[in-house]
Amino acid sequence: MENIPGPAPRSIARRLALMGGLLVIAWLAMAFKMYTVQVVDDESHAERGLRQRLSIREVLPERGEIFDRNGEALALTVLGASLFAIPSEIQDPVLVAQQVGLRVGADIEKLTRDLQSGEDFVYIKRQLEVDMVEEIMNMGFAGVYSEPESKRIYPSSVASHVLGMVNIDGVGIEGLEYYYQEDLAGEPGRAMIEQDVKGRQIPTGLREITEAVRGSDLITTVDLLLQYSLMEACRSGVARTGAEQCWAVALHPETGEILAMGGVPSFDPDERVSEDGSPFANFAVRGMYEPGSTQKAVTIAAALDTGFWRASDLIPQVPYEIEIFPRACEEPDDDIYGCYRDFSYHDPLDLTVADIFVRSSNVGTIMVQQSLPRGVLSDYIHAFGLGTRTGVDFSGEPEGLVNLDPSCSTCLASAAIGYSVAVTPIQMASVFGAIANDGVWVQPHLVRALRVDGEVRPVADIEQRQVISPETARIMRYLMADTVNKGTGQAAAVTGFEVGGKTGTSSKLGFDGYDEELNIASFIGLAPIDDPKVVVMVVVDGPTRSEFRTGGSAAAPVFSEIMEVALRRFGEIPNGNS
Repeated sequence: MENIPGPAPRSIARRLALMGGLLVIAWLAMAFKMYTVQVVDDESHAERGLRQRLSIREVLPERGEIFDRNGEALALTVLGASLFAIPSEIQDPVLVAQQVGLRVGADIEKLTRDLQSGEDFVYIKRQLEVDMVEEIMNMGFAGVYSEPESKRIYPSSVASHVLGMVNIDGVGIEGLEYYYQEDLAGEPGRAMIEQDVKGRQIPTGLREITEAVRGSDLITTVDLLLQYSLMEACRSGVARTGAEQCWAVALHPETGEILAMGGVPSFDPDERVSEDGSPFANFAVRGMYEPGSTQKAVTIAAALDTGFWRASDLIPQVPYEIEIFPRACEEPDDDIYGCYRDFSYHDPLDLTVADIFVRSSNVGTIMVQQSLPRGVLSDYIHAFGLGTRTGVDFSGEPEGLVNLDPSCSTCLASAAIGYSVAVTPIQMASVFGAIANDGVWVQPHLVRALRVDGEVRPVADIEQRQVISPETARIMRYLMADTVNKGTGQAAAVTGFEVGGKTGTSSKLGFDGYDEELNIASFIGLAPIDDPKVVVMVVVDGPTRSEFRTGGSAAAPVFSEIMEVALRRFGEIPNGNS
């Protein structure tokens, strides 16, 4: 048998030495790595581990509440709960959608699709009542979970046009909720908690809580009872006149505080839709219209304040119609091109300036305007704030329009009687507020103060300016009283109180110019005459019944209802006279 030689001793020794060297190198590498991790980079690795164990979440602040001027709650935040699902854990999506969706009012077909979608997370319904969520959780469906979530509620929807609304995440998107979002929202906090792999808090781990700062409360200028009466009066006005809508504003002239504001169609902040299916709207602030004869208050005030006319001055033979251009009135439908007429036909009359205002004579008012130096009417229109935002604390307010282009031969005449001018209801309420307040225009506003940690902080300074003299304002108030006592505004009377105001009726623009069948009827008034506490502005848009087409017949009765409640709310005592 042939002998097979084995490895040489020196070869074995070399192999052993090589293996030993490799082991030493490996151990040295491991030691170096351990040194690097535990000594050199220990802080960075510790931080990485801590980050993996830390749960960091935002702590949402409690939203501030909104109150009326008397402390009645208008908007509150309450604890609610939301339902969500993990679709991968749902065993029977159709059954869950039917059983749960039916109870919470969800779209069952959509919910079924969502539960079958394979998404990691699906909301079933948010901001539900806690009791309802507990009932559903007791049904024991796998994959259905709940979480607490705040819910904004409005104890009364009558002030919805003022308050606006929040979105599903509690962020203001309309009205005061939007305008004062930063104040109401507060400041979020933060929670950092160290947890183990199962999500349990480590007793000796890091725990840092930065508390959220609660939002400020709003104390508004609104009187809830008056707001309710305003909405009811507008609703009755729409039913009586067959109008498309009715809007009203009640204003305290001395302070500019808006006591009530709203209209019909009403708005449901919970459903986020108006009763006619339209989105949120507030015509009182955002709507523009040509004011018609209520604008005559500016024209006559300008004539009196400049001293060019006195209320007792006589204008002889005021005709039924007047032409800016020769033969303009020969065409029956040519009014907007230079022919102006009074509302009803009459033979030429001798009228004082006071008569012209009380009778609401278009022709007489234009004759007064024509006698004024050029620029006077324009100056007073702008001084009263038309063509400029009032600065009311509500988003979306337009400037309005004032068309007094020198190249326009009819614009001054039109502006004198409420055309060539587009205004908002809040602008016109402020005009009459200046007359009520001895000629001082005061910026209208909806919030009296912010309440932060129990401390009440007034809102920023309110703008004021003298527009006409106190004497001119006094004379205008008595002309308005005559308008209600014996003129076009008799339906605005309030038993036991001396009330004044001005009617307005304007045609709406159609496809082919002004449409005599489409009207906006308005009335703006103040009371008591000697020391006005309240101005009320009413706009009735599109009355369809022929007997209610004018400001005196459509809007004045609505004014009367609102003003009576307002005066009693302010503690005014009836004098016993009609």
